[in-house]
Amino acid sequence: MRLVTFTKNGADAAHRIGALSRDGREVVDLGEADPSLPDDMLAFVRLGEGGIRRAKAALDGGKARMDVEELRIVAPVPRPARNIFCVGKNYSEHAAEFHSSGFDSSSGSGDGTGLPEHPIFFTKAPSTVIGPGEIIPRHLDPTDSVDYEGELTVVIGKGGRGITRAEAYAHVYGFTIINDVTARTLQRRHHQWLLGKSIDGFCPMGPTIVTPDEIDDIGAMHLVTRVNDEVRQDAKVADLIFDIPTLIETLSQGITLEPGDLIATGTPVGVGVGFNPPKFLKKGDTVSVTIDPLGSLTNPVG
Repeated sequence: MRLVTFTKNGADAAHRIGALSRDGREVVDLGEADPSLPDDMLAFVRLGEGGIRRAKAALDGGKARMDVEELRIVAPVPRPARNIFCVGKNYSEHAAEFHSSGFDSSSGSGDGTGLPEHPIFFTKAPSTVIGPGEIIPRHLDPTDSVDYEGELTVVIGKGGRGITRAEAYAHVYGFTIINDVTARTLQRRHHQWLLGKSIDGFCPMGPTIVTPDEIDDIGAMHLVTRVNDEVRQDAKVADLIFDIPTLIETLSQGITLEPGDLIATGTPVGVGVGFNPPKFLKKGDTVSVTIDPLGSLTNPVG
């Protein structure tokens, strides 16, 4: 399924849960098609496979179809229950570009490449989340060093602790897109990543959550980030240094993962800080991250 959170009557209307058609033109209001289903995405995810079965049955009824142009699509998880788990330096070429940028305060392998020996985790606060089309609030960064990072993001379904690599995909509910917007100077200045990455509005998310049955080959998924139609990032998920099962296994060794948790898997080469001079985002820019079949996450910069 291609799940979305939307409003019918403007920004202040109540959130609803819908299923997006394959052509992206229609949304079925799942709560209207089956009133027993919740309107909150986190509550829906907690229903697990049972919720998906009920939603598919509701779709078969052919009710509550709406033109997507008449709706406002928001972040699929507008307010995560916990901080978003993120992974740093998880593509080799990006690790190298970031290591040589002068903004990297993390440690690498010690061989001068900046490649991590183990996954690097940090988090973004729930208040960072905004939806497709919302303005990235660049003005909240006092250092004027705002950068973009397109990332495939895992949505946890079945929770647990001590999840093995072999079991990992059984705990994946679906996938979405996150733009891990970052204030680079704050990231460097404080020798940690929370402050530079947790500014309000610095986590565009969406437009969909796509369940694994809709994806033929996770590794073949192709991520492209454009700034003002200029391609900046272009990579396949197979290029991850630490793959999704490794990330889930590592996180869950001591942390109980919960339904609806989000794991942003890292960004590929081509971020603004990797250019000389850096290409930081400016007011009036537009950033678009595309991963097929998840769609495109597009946000203006303010």
